[in-house]
Amino acid sequence: MVRWALVGLIVAVAAAIALWPRGGGEDTATGPHTPSGAQQVPAQVRADAALAPCPRPAPSAPGAGPLAGITLTCLADGAPVDLAAALAGKPALLNLWAYWCGPCAEELPYLRQYAERAGDAVTVLTVHSDPDETKALLRLTGLNVQLPGVLDAETAVRSAVGAPAVLPISVLVRPDGSLAQVVVRTFTGVDDIADTVATALGVRA
Repeated sequence: MVRWALVGLIVAVAAAIALWPRGGGEDTATGPHTPSGAQQVPAQVRADAALAPCPRPAPSAPGAGPLAGITLTCLADGAPVDLAAALAGKPALLNLWAYWCGPCAEELPYLRQYAERAGDAVTVLTVHSDPDETKALLRLTGLNVQLPGVLDAETAVRSAVGAPAVLPISVLVRPDGSLAQVVVRTFTGVDDIADTVATALGVRA
């Protein structure tokens, strides 16, 4: 009796395996390789963030330096941004951050205040170093930071400037595209940012 029960159990298990869906393994394999650009950001999330437009390249500014060849996504509208070309001709401060980074959340409002002080003298651009664009926009909305920003899902900027895998990081870029300084620490206030930029880029605000 026990033998026949065991046979029945084996037959049932074999049938279950034969009927098991084959698609699950394929989904798991391809999921992590989904291009970051395929992410759909709700229009209302982007509208609520109300970010400033990303800088646009001047006709005579092809862009140079270590950031040349890097194209990222503008958080304000989802358009591509040729980073080096967009920054060419003006000193720039790029702030690498992520929605899950606590020190970044403390620093971003200081950057907003510094950008207001600097005006057109310095381009201040946030660089979200994580693939989740929606969470980046929600975080910026919560912090009331409307600085122009780009999505760097593959951390291309960090790799290009040789920065360590920590956040936040600020990259100071000269008008000719060359690197002036990579700041691997959290700014403590607006004056700290202003002093650092003045020393590295010669622009006082």
